[in-house]
Amino acid sequence: MASVSAYRSGHEVRTVAVIGCGLIGGMWAAFFLHRGLDVRAWDPAPDGEERLAAFVEAGLGDLDAVGPSGRERGRLIWCATIAEAVEGADYVQENAPEKLPLKQALLDEIDAAVPADVVIGSSTSSFPASQLQAECANPERVIVAHPFNPPHLVPLVELVAGERGAPAAVDAAYAFFEAIGKVPVRVAREAVGHLANRMSSALWREAVNIVAEGIASVEDVDRAIRFGPGLRWAVEGPHMLYHLGGGEGGLEAYLDHLGPAQEARWGTLGTPRLDAETKRKLVEGMQAEVAGRAMGELTQRRDRLLIALLRLMAEDEAGANEKTGKGAR
Repeated sequence: MASVSAYRSGHEVRTVAVIGCGLIGGMWAAFFLHRGLDVRAWDPAPDGEERLAAFVEAGLGDLDAVGPSGRERGRLIWCATIAEAVEGADYVQENAPEKLPLKQALLDEIDAAVPADVVIGSSTSSFPASQLQAECANPERVIVAHPFNPPHLVPLVELVAGERGAPAAVDAAYAFFEAIGKVPVRVAREAVGHLANRMSSALWREAVNIVAEGIASVEDVDRAIRFGPGLRWAVEGPHMLYHLGGGEGGLEAYLDHLGPAQEARWGTLGTPRLDAETKRKLVEGMQAEVAGRAMGELTQRRDRLLIALLRLMAEDEAGANEKTGKGAR
């Protein structure tokens, strides 16, 4: 198949193939269905269809709690083979386990089966796009399309073209995800962990260091984020928050007056090791914070609060659109 200059995007995408239907793929399927798209799904597990049905039911329940999509729900079609799943697909989302040879072989098979104007996105959280593209005859349309967990609720999708990916493929994926209510971002250069996971890792490194150095407990670190900067981060990103912190002078004033203090703090941040003693402190501290609550209870609580936050953000966006005359996404 020859390279193309235009890919199916936005409202041209009516059918999505979901390849790999574990937690990530299952919740992707729920999101696509909720947005009125037909989903053709495949997974090699013997109980894959049953497992997918459970994920979709739970995911649709969460999404309905956030609010109606305004679209008729799509059809879920379970397929016996990859070839059957990608037949007629306008976009493909791959969600195989994080094993590079497995993903490369799978993406090569998908690439050989779908038309050249169909973008193939991978949910990988760790592999660069250039490695995923290595075995494909049409590497330009194979990109990273990495969601944040839980993918049906968190709007972010990170898009990476890699060394051989076509900017037009990223543009098409961007238009598609924006059209269905996701918030895509372009990662201009490949980096381990893409974008958001790099920032999350930087925060957790210092959170681990604080526990390892005896500065605060696991629970107090979590409380400090939940009831401090975490609240602001749900409203604005780090650069904007520091801009607001600079008062009338904005970010420039902050950098001029408080930049040296910020650099001094950076100089004191730790580089902890996950050795036996640090792991013991973290695990014991987490057990104290969990206080006997089951994982299901903790997950449900997280999702319940996410749903409430998303509803509030949707109301705020609707109000802003009404003032500016813009239509809702």
